[in-house]
Amino acid sequence: MSKQLNKTTVLTSFSILAFAGIQVTTAQAQNQKQDTLQGKEVVLDEVLVKAVRVTKESPVTFSNLDKEEIAPRNLGQDIPVLMNYLPSVVTTTDAGAGVGYTGIRVRGSDATRVNVTINGIPYNDSESQGTFWVNMPDFASSTQSLQLQRGVGTSTNGAAAFGASLNLLTDAISEEAYAQVGASVGSFNTLRNNIKFSTGLLSDHFEISGRLSKITSDGYIDRASSKLESYFLQGAYKDDNTLIKALLFGGHEVTYQSWYGFEPEYVEALGANPDLKENPTFNVAGVYFDEAGNIQFYDKEEDNYKQDHFQLHWNEAWNSNWSTNLAFHFTHGRGYFEQFREDDDFSTYGFDPITVKGEEVNTTDLIRRRWLNNDFYGAIFSANYVDDAIDFIVGGGWNAYDGDHYGEIIWARYATDSQIRDRYYFDQSRKTDFNIYTKANYKLNQNWSLFGDLQYRSVGYTANGEETGLVDDTFHFFNPKAGITFDLNRNNNFYLSYARANREPNRNDYENGNPKPEKLNDFELGWRYVSNTFQLNTNVYYMRYKDQLVLTGEINDVGAPIRANVGDSYRLGLEVDANIALGNKWSLQPNIALSTNRNIDFRFQRDGVLENLGDTKIAFSPGVVAGNRLAFTPNERIMVAVLSKYVGEQYMGNIDAPKSKLDAYSQTDFNIQYAIPTKGFVKSIVLSGLVNNIFDQHIVSNGYFYTYDDTWSSDTTITTIEGAGFYPQAGINFLLGALVNF
Repeated sequence: MSKQLNKTTVLTSFSILAFAGIQVTTAQAQNQKQDTLQGKEVVLDEVLVKAVRVTKESPVTFSNLDKEEIAPRNLGQDIPVLMNYLPSVVTTTDAGAGVGYTGIRVRGSDATRVNVTINGIPYNDSESQGTFWVNMPDFASSTQSLQLQRGVGTSTNGAAAFGASLNLLTDAISEEAYAQVGASVGSFNTLRNNIKFSTGLLSDHFEISGRLSKITSDGYIDRASSKLESYFLQGAYKDDNTLIKALLFGGHEVTYQSWYGFEPEYVEALGANPDLKENPTFNVAGVYFDEAGNIQFYDKEEDNYKQDHFQLHWNEAWNSNWSTNLAFHFTHGRGYFEQFREDDDFSTYGFDPITVKGEEVNTTDLIRRRWLNNDFYGAIFSANYVDDAIDFIVGGGWNAYDGDHYGEIIWARYATDSQIRDRYYFDQSRKTDFNIYTKANYKLNQNWSLFGDLQYRSVGYTANGEETGLVDDTFHFFNPKAGITFDLNRNNNFYLSYARANREPNRNDYENGNPKPEKLNDFELGWRYVSNTFQLNTNVYYMRYKDQLVLTGEINDVGAPIRANVGDSYRLGLEVDANIALGNKWSLQPNIALSTNRNIDFRFQRDGVLENLGDTKIAFSPGVVAGNRLAFTPNERIMVAVLSKYVGEQYMGNIDAPKSKLDAYSQTDFNIQYAIPTKGFVKSIVLSGLVNNIFDQHIVSNGYFYTYDDTWSSDTTITTIEGAGFYPQAGINFLLGALVNF
């Protein structure tokens, strides 16, 4: 760790010192602008997510972010990056600057274990269970609010939350007509342009709104360019009792790949500088050697994928107690990953050897495309009964996924009798997901409330790929949850909860063996304090897993993380977050999370011998994660903020190998916004600036670790070899934006 990092850690993590041993969970939005624990009234559009969201009266650990909080930093970076300063959150980007492929981990759980819904509809990819925000660039510009529930949370649609659940609410109905034109520019030739509009309420009932966006960036990493386009169109009808929304949104991404990271040994073998600090932007993707032995890079080693979403929501308030919500959805995705392959075996593609100039040839250079064409569709519903004593919800959904996976060769140096558009592999998969749940919050009296939540989920998955083998599995899961809340007074609130979750393996798990479903028991104990100048959220959690599918540290040939069942494991942590008003102009929002994350009696085969390593650290699970936002608002037009993040050291594997360790790092960002009111046709101009990593720290936020047995050098000795790769993040960089409101 550099001396510079040691100095700035004090500056960027002063929230840790302020709370001395308390672990922050983020209280930023749980109790915003309130001096009591009473929840705010649900507005019209929020009924779309009421079935999956919680309030302070629920025994669940959560954080909220709304459009106004996101706006000053919303200059083209993905939603995970905008969530970076929430408690227990760690984010990373392949291209190093927040545009392109981005990822998020919560409490050490990766994105495949974070349940994501948009207006209550599942967004996680059904097979990989991941969330690919690159398919919906600039979606933050159409997000009204989001809620991050840490732990199991409450029952929701889609795969179970094994670390967190994130639900997004898209733009609310605007009663007034408006138009916006926005643009931002920044480091690495980053450019974002978008336009938004709303007709306002027509005839007091109808509204049409939309957005078009385009983002381009060269990326911090060599050739890690992004060309991203997206759209959002919404039609809405409302009256006193009815809300109907039809949404069409999607995107098209073309990204040059950087998912292989920086592996020093391989970089050195290619003849490049293997020092990560001196040569951090080197990208091995697309590498090959020409006939003279010179290193070259294929210019289209890229992802090219389109995704379109359709949602139709109908919410009806039948009387003062009952309301219902029904939604239908359809998503169509299609695209490919193009790749140059050097000296590939004919047998991989079903080619027969050929004779060239009297010699047998059974390898060739070629360019291939690996296609994915998929559909996801279904329906969700909920019915809500509310009176003075009880808030009762029954809901559920049925969803289906159909995916075609196939490969094409578009060029080969040596071709046999293959034909145009021949497919060298083709496999199909199907997944169905049915769930039904009921949840209730019952007030025993003014102080005590009971919470119960029961969910049944049935999942069927079939696949016939060469890598997965024949899969035909059906899972039946029962997920109970219970809790109690005690309101000591108008300022203090305590809660205790238990939640059970079960989760099915994903496609990659089947490709790597015979996986088991995983189980989780989650215990949460929390305290919330709210006054008009100080808000505090604290909680302790204990998450006990059986057959947890933890990250092994390895990645597959398309950069996806590999997981494996590990038997017994647990996560134990303390989270604390606060919102402190320092007078009328200053505010402080620190958070910290302290945790212990362990595999129990972990076994590993080293040098041909199976060893019990005892309790080892779970991969990608730092013991300390802290954040802070210090903001100065001298008047309504100006906002200045300094945001800091500290992530403790973590291991990329589960054997505590020194080579697998990622050093602790800190990041400090500077954010400013200035609004210029105008008269006439232009209502206002809002200028924003964001300087990321202002102390120019060397940050490596992600990586991979692998082992293999070397049996070549000896006929009798087996030696375990370790290797690692890293994903460096950009040093100091900036984004500047302007938003013109009409």
